Amino acid sequence: MAPSATPDSPPATPISDNEENSLQPFFVLHKGVPQISERKASGPGKTRRKICLSPTSPTAAEKSKVDVVDEEDGHQYKQLRIEAFDLVWSRIENTIKDVLREINISVFDEIHSWLRQCFSTIRSSGTPGVSEITRSYPLFTDLTCRQIFTGLVFTRNVEFVDDLLTFQELGEHLKSCGCHVCNLSSLDFSTKNGLGGCLRSLLRRLVMVTPETADIAILASWYCEEGNCSPLVVIIDDMERCSGSVLAEFIMLLSEWVIKIPVILIMGITTTIDAPRSLLPSNALQKLCPCKFTLGSPAERMDSIVEAVLLKSCFGFTVGYKVANFLRNYFLKQDGTVTSFIRALKIACAKHFYMEPLSFMARGFLEDDSQSFWSAKCVHLPEGVLKCAFDLPSCEKNKMAEETSENLANGLSDLKNSVKNWASVVLCLYEAGKFQNMLLLDILCEALDPALCNSNALDNHVEIGNDSAKPSSLDHYPLGGQYAGLRKGSFISQAVSRVRDLPLVPLSQLLKNWRKQSKEITELQDKVKELQSMLKHEENGKSLTRAAADTLKRPSRSAWNMEKDTKTVNDKAARLMLYMVRKYLKPIECVPFHEIICFKLVDILQSTLIGDPRRRIQLDLLNSRNYLQCNCCSKSGDAILPSMHDTSILYTLAQEHGDLINLHDWFQSFKTIVLQPITKGKQKVKKSPSSKKGKYMNDSQDTSEALIQARFCRALTELRITGLFRMPSKRRPDFVQRVAFGL
Repeated sequence: MAPSATPDSPPATPISDNEENSLQPFFVLHKGVPQISERKASGPGKTRRKICLSPTSPTAAEKSKVDVVDEEDGHQYKQLRIEAFDLVWSRIENTIKDVLREINISVFDEIHSWLRQCFSTIRSSGTPGVSEITRSYPLFTDLTCRQIFTGLVFTRNVEFVDDLLTFQELGEHLKSCGCHVCNLSSLDFSTKNGLGGCLRSLLRRLVMVTPETADIAILASWYCEEGNCSPLVVIIDDMERCSGSVLAEFIMLLSEWVIKIPVILIMGITTTIDAPRSLLPSNALQKLCPCKFTLGSPAERMDSIVEAVLLKSCFGFTVGYKVANFLRNYFLKQDGTVTSFIRALKIACAKHFYMEPLSFMARGFLEDDSQSFWSAKCVHLPEGVLKCAFDLPSCEKNKMAEETSENLANGLSDLKNSVKNWASVVLCLYEAGKFQNMLLLDILCEALDPALCNSNALDNHVEIGNDSAKPSSLDHYPLGGQYAGLRKGSFISQAVSRVRDLPLVPLSQLLKNWRKQSKEITELQDKVKELQSMLKHEENGKSLTRAAADTLKRPSRSAWNMEKDTKTVNDKAARLMLYMVRKYLKPIECVPFHEIICFKLVDILQSTLIGDPRRRIQLDLLNSRNYLQCNCCSKSGDAILPSMHDTSILYTLAQEHGDLINLHDWFQSFKTIVLQPITKGKQKVKKSPSSKKGKYMNDSQDTSEALIQARFCRALTELRITGLFRMPSKRRPDFVQRVAFGL
């Protein structure tokens, strides 16, 4: 920032080169951490063009709730929230790791089986002796034996961030199976390091030495040692980022030593499986014997994570409708990596436990007997905490009779049961949506919409009969064109429509999956069994398939009746799905006490992940006194003082103008602020005859006029560099235009 004069300081001296190149004056543009007292002091009373100081901080009501809970017993509840976050996120993180490992384990086992076959093929030509291995010249054998078995792992990722963890886990898996594994990155195959850099990295990771001269004979000698006769695997996480010439030299060298050192390559590919053809020359390609492996797509891994974390297990943390939509868009449109999604989910979880004063009670969701846990804990809660719980917005809509600890424990227990039922129905919808390649994340976002609760309330009077064995018990439920209030074209509506058109065998599999996903809802279990019994013409399931095939060969009236019966079962299945949606798909944001486990502040998450640097710069310029914490500014309140930085003064004065600012008026206001304390100070100290005083003032004004103009121009240039203002144009040379306005 431009230097600013203090009331008692003399005119500034010319700036030296060292001071000109110093970045220290620019610290006002960086965000500082305001103290708690300053955050509490900031509030309403700002001018029309002032910007909110804490756009991502909790509102005043939320702060008061946090203060009420924390002041009940010192920092006890704050510590409880920290402990609850550590426990909840550790469970979520371990679950995510298990899910990703489970997705990749089948491919890892397939790769290991292929490795064993390749190693047996290499050793089938004979095992050379120690003397032959340690000799520097290669062994001349059949050309087929001199090819390097290469596994091309197709990752299908947009970014390679997810691949780093995948190939690290692959290396650990192969090591546990008795293989020698060396993980190399694309940086090891750079033009700067050359072939010697590759060999040094290889020797450093396998032989645990860093020789001055990179010689592959060192690796051959190490492999001859007792206990090292196992497959040697070199994993390159991203082949397409490697230097083609360096990788080609590395392949040619290994092919000459492949009999002595049975090296097997595994290379990751993100774009197409033909990527090696465009990167490597033909002589290097001839040395490779490729085999293709394909990992799960990012969308498949995302659905598995969402299913395990947000649906199958209730960890005491979930996200609201707007946050879920933001996370989906953040994953699909901006980053596309599972790693970024997990990071965003962790930030949301941390923000929730930091900002929600009652989030410490979410720990009870991890207990097997949650009702007993909450009953024991809620009894000892102070009245202030109970009042804070029953003053939640979700409880005001569903006001309970008494604000007692027993009602709070029952409300939390009902919340857990409601979340479990909701998750079971979402998974049933996903089973139907799989026939149209729907993503679980899309169905989840739609199921979280609070507007769905209003549509579900349309037919709450419709119930299934008590006698679940009656085939007509589902007939009275309406199945209209838009499915009784569901939004036309929505994922749920499409899933219901798809169920009506399913063939017999997929419908039978769907009902089987429904029965698996709705284990905790007895009513749905009975209805699914009812539909399954309608599909069975004989005890043996195979006879149903044969009967369907026979009816296709011999069209008859019985075939028409069978098709009619199948359509009847499809309609009943669609009605059952619609009933599940109506009765059990109650969005979390419509359940009392959901604020304790649900994070809904999408603006905070968005500003944390994406950021808003231009807004942050404006906030820092308007409130530099809060970050500098100087004595003169702390006593002045919101008044503009000349001791402030010139850029802060100039931008604060700009708040009183519109889109276009007259340079002359802006400069005169700046000059008035800068000169006023100096003039007062000199009038107060200097006592001389009027003639000398006038001469002094004229000289001072002549001297300061050029200095003030220079300071004004420099501050304006800094505002232009930060992207807040556009310089005068030929059409309007006396005006500057604000680029960022009204934030």
